[in-house]
Amino acid sequence: MTIYKILPRKMWEAAVAAGVFNGSAVDIADGFIHFSTEAQVRETAAKYFAGLPDLLVVAVPETALGGAIKWEPSRGGDLFPHLYGPLPVATASWVKPLPIDADGRHLFPEL
Repeated sequence: MTIYKILPRKMWEAAVAAGVFNGSAVDIADGFIHFSTEAQVRETAAKYFAGLPDLLVVAVPETALGGAIKWEPSRGGDLFPHLYGPLPVATASWVKPLPIDADGRHLFPEL
């Protein structure tokens, strides 16, 4: 299964330079890196990133992260993938822009 992380472009660029993404401020505060499934990622974008420009969506095969992924209940009791540890940027299968339209809605690439 592929899981997805939404983050600002500059944050990902810093991660690429370092070789790992250690998480956003929210991730660090929560103690894990938040990911979403394909079924969850659009709602995540609308709820937490509404109207924000210059975002990226990063696709990562869950299997590339081994046992560091834990599926835990979150929004509405759904199980969400949480990464306990840094995200090696080399595990990303792709990274694509997540632009917004004139109404501030995100225009997702093909997932």
